[in-house]
Amino acid sequence: MDQRVPLANQGKFEDPKVTADGSPRATVALTHPETLWFNTGTLCNITCEGCYIESSPTNDALAYMTRGEVAGYLDQIKARGWPVTEIGFTGGEPFMNPDFPAMMRDALSAGYEVLVLTNAMAPMMRPLVRTKLAQLLKGFAGRITLRVSMDHWTAEGHDAVRGKGSFAATLKGLDWLRDEGATIAIAGRARWQESEAEARAGYGALFAEHVYPVDAENPGQLVIFPEMDVTVEVPEITTACWGILDKSPRDVMCASSRMVVKRKGQHPSVVSCTLLPYEQAFDLGPTLADAERPVALNHPHCAKFCVLGGASCSA
Repeated sequence: MDQRVPLANQGKFEDPKVTADGSPRATVALTHPETLWFNTGTLCNITCEGCYIESSPTNDALAYMTRGEVAGYLDQIKARGWPVTEIGFTGGEPFMNPDFPAMMRDALSAGYEVLVLTNAMAPMMRPLVRTKLAQLLKGFAGRITLRVSMDHWTAEGHDAVRGKGSFAATLKGLDWLRDEGATIAIAGRARWQESEAEARAGYGALFAEHVYPVDAENPGQLVIFPEMDVTVEVPEITTACWGILDKSPRDVMCASSRMVVKRKGQHPSVVSCTLLPYEQAFDLGPTLADAERPVALNHPHCAKFCVLGGASCSA
């Protein structure tokens, strides 16, 4: 447990079987594995305020995944008979990994849709990378979605998180993706004092101004993620919560996805989801077979982001 947890959370999220008050903790089975994520490495061209994975130009805690390692897991999907339709790539910034375009091509050639989480800044805009990406966009038309991080619809809001000039750089990348006919999605953050309707209206005006092919009212095209702050008190999720909240375990991200990470100096391993790459308790083992076991909702992110926030990183 993070040492920054508030006093009200002391004693919570410690036992994977029971909550602090002794109630049976909720678990989620892998019922329909639809997305396999790869963290291509935590190195990023920028350092953002509140980055849950602490990506930066110097953080290589998660090392670069290689093309061969990704290919091995694509083979395992077939061998295990997982009904995966989507391969997701996240980082850090995926376009910093020199093997990344080849990883995309291998996943697309194997028949999968590809979802890329990117800031659409300098790493993506390097001439050689743009050439390779343009070829993929043309050769696999409609099967690649680039979800671009745009924390707010104003330059002031976005740059407050990502640094001065970031908004303009991201718009430049989005303009290029638009002109290449790419399928674009946007990822925002719910950290400002505005309603979701106000946020979507602001993004919508921006998209209309730049003629971006993104529907701001479509939650699949504009995802506004809840904040993940381990210092905020959150309730634990018990088995009774499914009925109380009128939710199903099938709706939680770890029912439909897993993520492969490569910790520095180690072999790749499979973790329960994109949000918990460093937590050993959520490391399921080196193979997809290992990763088929249920996941105990034993972390604040499980409650705040997934169950109560209703968020998912997949398309």
